Amino acid sequence: MIHPTRTDLRELQGKAVSIGNSVAILKARRQALIRNFLESIRPFVRSRDAIRLDYAKALGELHLSEGHEGMASIESLAALAERPVGVDVEERNAMGVRYRELTVFGPFVRQPAERGYDYTVTTPHLDEATRLFESILETMLEIAAFESKLKMLGEEILRVTRRTRVLEERVLPRLQAEIRTIVQFLGEREREAHYRLKRFKATRDHKLAAVRASTLRVKPQLPSPPGPVAAGTGSKRSTPRSTPAG
Repeated sequence: MIHPTRTDLRELQGKAVSIGNSVAILKARRQALIRNFLESIRPFVRSRDAIRLDYAKALGELHLSEGHEGMASIESLAALAERPVGVDVEERNAMGVRYRELTVFGPFVRQPAERGYDYTVTTPHLDEATRLFESILETMLEIAAFESKLKMLGEEILRVTRRTRVLEERVLPRLQAEIRTIVQFLGEREREAHYRLKRFKATRDHKLAAVRASTLRVKPQLPSPPGPVAAGTGSKRSTPRSTPAG
């Protein structure tokens, strides 16, 4: 529920600024993760391409050796050439992403005399196939560490991307819409208060003008009362009588 008050407006504006800063931090973290991912994937891709080529060559040599010596003889020689492989697993941390890294104890490619069988009775095709398969094993163990790291980095990049999109496309627009609503409501309320104030001032000025006009209006003058009559002035004037002639 939106409370259209200035306190809620300042709170929402603070949240919007905080989310904007969080989005900027997440974008910077995603860029750093992508950079680390690209740096790690280049040797990984090269190693996979090398494994693909070596594996094709090894299969070709193995097929040639199988045609000369038979599969039963090759399986018995492979059982004689078995050996344990030393691998150490360590926990690592890259940009806050935990992954496992493999440390391989080699070398894996052995000399023909170190494989436990008489290489003088076998064909060069079998020796070449064995060398290639040992090289493939060494390369596969080396890229296993890259694969684990790339997997964790990829998952973290997707996680950060989802968080960034949620903040940018859902949370931040909702806050901005609420801020616009409160700003619009406060603006309308201020305009309404300003209009009421102007109307109140106009009414007050009209009343004051009417009162001032009534007080300054001229009153009608009444006739003055008669003054006291002076002595002798109130008697009738005697008119001289004419005397008859003689």
